[in-house]
Amino acid sequence: MSYQLIVFDWDGTLMDSTGHIVNCMQAAIAELKLPSLEDNAIKHIIGLGLNEAVTTMYPVEANPQFISTLADKYREIWLNSPHDSPLFANARELVQQLAEQDFLLAVATGKSRRGLDKVLQATGLGEFFHATRCADECHSKPHPQMLEELIDYFGVEKQQTLMIGDTEFDLQMAHNAGADSLAVSQGAHDIDRLQACEPKAIVADLHHVEQWLNNL
Repeated sequence: MSYQLIVFDWDGTLMDSTGHIVNCMQAAIAELKLPSLEDNAIKHIIGLGLNEAVTTMYPVEANPQFISTLADKYREIWLNSPHDSPLFANARELVQQLAEQDFLLAVATGKSRRGLDKVLQATGLGEFFHATRCADECHSKPHPQMLEELIDYFGVEKQQTLMIGDTEFDLQMAHNAGADSLAVSQGAHDIDRLQACEPKAIVADLHHVEQWLNNL
């Protein structure tokens, strides 16, 4: 298969930010004196849009006011916290290499536009991506809208598109859009959840992503 468009998820795929996201959500929960959650319960919602994440974590309490209150508090804590999440090993090198090979590159993320712009600027990776889509601009994953918009924007076929992500939401979005997916197991979801989505392959890290693409 010859791919033209490669779409990356951000958190847990390019950036090792799972722990930071969990800590910020735990801080928001504590500040609002909400029922406590295990870290894994928060880890498993990474990849969803923020409103969908809140609804998944607190399905009983999730009325519009509750969702807005917790989402706003998390967003406030995250945006005002020091940005210290590193890129995964080989993230910068891989993205730059793919750009030099004339792949069309994009990001589809559960982050907000403000949040994605912050990390793109902080990491210096923004220059390599030709387009991005965020959860506050489109339906949340696993709805295919983000990927479908990117496919339409670039004028490529869905069969020429590869989604790379670390959660079942990324892989399900690709399936729903008719695109292929490649799973990276170093992020938020365990291998069993990734295997259930039947990606083209599951690789351990971004070094293995590079090897997999080179072997096509």
